[in-house]
Amino acid sequence: MIRIPASHAFLPALVAGFVVSAVTLAAADVLNFPAIRTDLSADTLKRVQDVTRPTADFSKAEPYEAMESGATTSIAPVSRNIFSQPSANLGLERQENFHLGNALFRQLWVSSPSSTQATDGLGPLFNARSCQSCHIRDGRGHPLETSRAPATSMVLRLGRPAITPEEEQAVKDFKALNFPDATYGVQLQDLAVPGLDAEGKVAVTYTEETLTLPGGETVSLRKPHYSATDLAYGPLGDTTTVSPRVAPPMIGLGLIEAIADADILARADPDDRDGDGIRGRAAIVRDHRSGRLVLGRFGWKAQNATVRDQVADAFLNDIGISTPDQPNAHGDCTAKEAPCLALPTGVQKRLGDTEAPGPILDLVTFYSENLSVPARRKASFPDVLRGKEIFYQSDCAACHTPKFVTRDDLKGSDGKATAQAFQLIWPYSDFLLHDMGGGLSDGQQVGVASGRDWRTPPLWGIGLTQKVSGQQAYLHDGRARTLTEAILWHGGEAEKARNNFANLSQNDRQALINFLESL
Repeated sequence: MIRIPASHAFLPALVAGFVVSAVTLAAADVLNFPAIRTDLSADTLKRVQDVTRPTADFSKAEPYEAMESGATTSIAPVSRNIFSQPSANLGLERQENFHLGNALFRQLWVSSPSSTQATDGLGPLFNARSCQSCHIRDGRGHPLETSRAPATSMVLRLGRPAITPEEEQAVKDFKALNFPDATYGVQLQDLAVPGLDAEGKVAVTYTEETLTLPGGETVSLRKPHYSATDLAYGPLGDTTTVSPRVAPPMIGLGLIEAIADADILARADPDDRDGDGIRGRAAIVRDHRSGRLVLGRFGWKAQNATVRDQVADAFLNDIGISTPDQPNAHGDCTAKEAPCLALPTGVQKRLGDTEAPGPILDLVTFYSENLSVPARRKASFPDVLRGKEIFYQSDCAACHTPKFVTRDDLKGSDGKATAQAFQLIWPYSDFLLHDMGGGLSDGQQVGVASGRDWRTPPLWGIGLTQKVSGQQAYLHDGRARTLTEAILWHGGEAEKARNNFANLSQNDRQALINFLESL
């Protein structure tokens, strides 16, 4: 008899972990990733394989399908704040930390020196004053619509490839993802504290291409062309690339981290051994705290391994706030930006060695891990079920893996199981890197990801984008204004699925969109 803790009572007695085939990733032997899950008994492992097997019955919703994130799923009424709900199984004691983290997530940081010494240290160069400024109501950011508009919830990441043997070795040893611009660092900061020039501005122009689909439907695809202008400290390096990144939604992050490495690696097929044209590759990164090689699963190119990594990176590069994990109090200022380095920081020795001491990083991380995924809408409606069937038939599920069961050995600092432990979840992502074709290439290498490679983004909550963010904007740079546009931009490994969608009848295309809008 399988033990199902009270917090996991939504799970049937047959739920357990996914049996993993031999890992095809060449680096797996070096990394000592287990080929199968080690947190479950053999019997439980077999049962999870059964529950996570792709369905072949589209006549009705699957058991527990509407609860997209298991017992953590929010069933709160849908509103513009639906992405800001805590994990439903969090418990009263842990909810206090969630609400403290929420306050810090929304906190507006100020420049130094300031009378509010616990919240100063902004910048000196920065993109936003708070986490919430980018992740609008914990949802997607907005792309830049014109060059005159502020880039409030998107950034330009800067990076160049290795140019020396030593740099090439650093990338090969997973000690560097790429290399910063010599003047402007890893990110263009378009804001600055009083008395300091911002690094520059983000500029964009769009070109449009109209496609006519079967049934006479026309779709206009807009292609953005981004650049950095009004640069205050000299030109960018000759080999520096710029990559626009719109802030992604925050929901379900702790559950993504809770997926077993073996379950993600089981879907990797870098050599396309099954001949389906899908070459999912794992993003291997080096954990900056332990030095170990680990599986990247966060960020548009899966460059971060944990939610904490994401939070520390955003504090440093987006807001210019140092943390114990990223202790540079001057943020992304470089040696060529002397006026920035000459300004005071917000480090208060009585509070610690960084502007955001350990407890702040811990609380914002906890908040980020516990933002709940909303329950599905209309999961049993006939048109949605038809769209789900077309989603599978069109090979969309080849990368957008519907479901996982999270690890059962996750414990919090209190020794109790975390809210994310042993949950049946429906993220619709394999969390692997895929070549998405030249149309979506940003030309920027990030670790093992080339300019054409992107991590499969999870789809849960995607149907609530308009409600939460106030507009629709999809893909890494927000170019797609509708879900149809987003699908039609797919290329490379996803070109077959894209063509399958494009060649559907107009009614079937709408059914697939209806399914996505139910997520």
